[in-house]
Amino acid sequence: MKKTRVISKILYAVIRSLAWIYLVIALYGAFSWITKTNTQIEDARAVINYPFTDVSFLILDNNWSYFLFAFLLPVLSYTLFFWLLSNVFKVFYQEKLFTQPNIAHLKRFYSANLIFPIVLVAFSSFFIEIGKGIFIIVALHLVLGVFIFIISEIFNQGLSLQNEQDLYI
Repeated sequence: MKKTRVISKILYAVIRSLAWIYLVIALYGAFSWITKTNTQIEDARAVINYPFTDVSFLILDNNWSYFLFAFLLPVLSYTLFFWLLSNVFKVFYQEKLFTQPNIAHLKRFYSANLIFPIVLVAFSSFFIEIGKGIFIIVALHLVLGVFIFIISEIFNQGLSLQNEQDLYI
């Protein structure tokens, strides 16, 4: 169990860092797009440069629907995904695994993976063209959601057994 705790702590830190990086990218992209700071318009594309440089960082189509539904919504969604995933790894380095808060972390993660991808792609399809590769990503999120749902049910059973055991002692 010690190996699991060490690996979980490392993955928690890496994934939580990814969540923060995605959030910073979304905020920087939105700030640059709205204020036209560090932004160049080239052939119906908006090129957002790294801060304080002329080096391209983000290349986006220069229209609001693309910006909102093909850049901002996916990046913010993956910020949420990585934040919730880091909480899943946090569950596995706790001293006591089978607790209600840990089950709640798992439930939030599988709920988000079962609901958000389908809803976001369906909603976005009204405004932008959805590529075929997106459906593979949605399917992967659904599989991941089902997998974590199964783990959550195991944790529920473990909590029930743990509570039963506490009654007998």
